Amino acid sequence: MTASSGTDHRAEARRLLPDAIVLPVLGVCLAAALMVGAAVGPYAILPAEILRLIGDRIAGGAEPSTAATVLFNIRLPRVLAAALVGAALAGAGAAYQTIFRNPLVSPDILGVSAGAGFGAVLGILMSLPVIVIQLMGFAGGLATVAMVIGVAAILRGQAEVLVMVLTGIALGALASAGISIVKVLADPDQQLPAITFWLLGSLAGVKPSDLMLAVLPILLGVLPLIALAWRIGVMAMGEDEARALGVETGRLRLIVILCATLVTATAVAISGVIGWIGLMVPHMARFLVGARFDRLLPASLILGATFLVLVDTAARSVALMEVPLGVLTALIGAPVFVWLLARGRREWT
Repeated sequence: MTASSGTDHRAEARRLLPDAIVLPVLGVCLAAALMVGAAVGPYAILPAEILRLIGDRIAGGAEPSTAATVLFNIRLPRVLAAALVGAALAGAGAAYQTIFRNPLVSPDILGVSAGAGFGAVLGILMSLPVIVIQLMGFAGGLATVAMVIGVAAILRGQAEVLVMVLTGIALGALASAGISIVKVLADPDQQLPAITFWLLGSLAGVKPSDLMLAVLPILLGVLPLIALAWRIGVMAMGEDEARALGVETGRLRLIVILCATLVTATAVAISGVIGWIGLMVPHMARFLVGARFDRLLPASLILGATFLVLVDTAARSVALMEVPLGVLTALIGAPVFVWLLARGRREWT
């Protein structure tokens, strides 16, 4: 055994003991974050009151009250939506980084965020209902990635991954140009502020119906990633090694891209464009549990949910006017990401 391989085994051994408790601890942190998010706001609700109200609702004996109205109609839908969006973006980021074997890949690498943004701002420009705007954002993200996959299929025989990434960058730039044109054409008093605020990310307008519509597509995208976790992890070893182990790399890559795109487009449709989560959170999870995808994915899902719940709570609490989520995630994400790079660079290679 070489010295370097011995070092690698010792590093893995250091992670094996915490692995038994990492996910339970992260689950407790998520539960605490959900409680904080439900309790904090202009109308504060004590944790004991929250538990009592939820118990009464489950038992069917809840009485109308201001606290119950705030909790069930405003606070809980928003907190649960933050957890859902954070988990979706972080899980998609982990999948993209593993399948492309690149730690700098994020969920918008194939243009899905820009495409979803273009679809949504078109809906705002046409003064369509909120549900239609969300559907247009969802369709825009899926359409962008469909075009990326189509171009890669046409250019079959060339470097498929490189073609997909470069096409995604080009189509994302095209969608961003379209967004700029829409902003120029929008009414500066009514439509432009709505477009700008949406592009910066917000969960202020989330309703229980929005949450219910988003759950199914995100589950449809995340569950296959969980089921294929071992095969996706093998892909990180390289194309030749994965094929030698019986993995159909082309088909698996397509499945992962479609699943990650589905959850990303759904998240963007209800929350707007929120950056850094899909790039930063998987690195935080990798620092805790290592690079194995079957460990990385659940850790990323839980960490992403916890992170966005806390950020959203801060966004509506730190100032009289709500701070856009994209601004806070950038302010937090950039320095944390630099710290993670400096602290854990050897574990990510």
